Amino acid sequence: MDERIRPYLIDPEPYYRAAGDEVRLFGAAMARGLPMMLKGPTGCGKTRFVEHMAWRMKLPLVTLACNEDMTASDLVGRFLLDAQGTVWHDGPLTLAVRYGAICYLDEVVEARQDTTVVIHPLTDGRRMLPLDKRGEVVHAHPDFRLVVSYNPGYQSAAKDMKPSTRQRFGAIDFDFLPREVEIAVVAHESGIATTLAMRLVKVAEQSRALRGRGLEEGMSTRMLVHAGALMAEGIAAHDACTLAMTAPLTDDRDLQSALAGFVEAQFGPRA
Repeated sequence: MDERIRPYLIDPEPYYRAAGDEVRLFGAAMARGLPMMLKGPTGCGKTRFVEHMAWRMKLPLVTLACNEDMTASDLVGRFLLDAQGTVWHDGPLTLAVRYGAICYLDEVVEARQDTTVVIHPLTDGRRMLPLDKRGEVVHAHPDFRLVVSYNPGYQSAAKDMKPSTRQRFGAIDFDFLPREVEIAVVAHESGIATTLAMRLVKVAEQSRALRGRGLEEGMSTRMLVHAGALMAEGIAAHDACTLAMTAPLTDDRDLQSALAGFVEAQFGPRA
């Protein structure tokens, strides 16, 4: 393995609890070199899943959080000035393609379509990346894999993948974990007792029922882990839930009051 990619290896094993058959299906797709698309709500475990699978496959993981200001150069690289003059610097995508890694484009629909079109030659039999500014074509390392993710809940006509891009990927749908599995994850990741984790999960389940009725998204598993970690450090349950779960979710006072009611139902009146 080239030393330039070795720092992207993941160790130790990222904790992950499967909700279904996603580990086997993803592994089979990766074995064939099939680009993969992970779809699901924010904070449901997509990124952790990719980290876990990279660890399982013993492949480096190069991650890029996409945004609307991202350009093709942010993906593939650019010429920069240094003490030696003008020098080419590979972008994260080129680094993964050249040396053999999983390239994970998180929230890919946030990027402009004229930016993500650069991945097309990597998602078919060509498996190559043209670097037009450098006059080079990089043929993908045998270990190169491409994974993208996004949240369909925020999808719009302006932020959708082009059909010509979408059809190049396999896809796995993610959702929040079943109650017992989510309780186990929250307890493990935050260090709190299972009984407390169960209360946090019940609050989250009630918030998720409000999706589309004032809330764009319910509380994520990530939020519950943050709240649980605060509780493990001695922060009162109501304060931890407000800080990590209810206040970040919405600015609407009525909705915040409703969410606070969910917390009170599980943890009792605020002292």
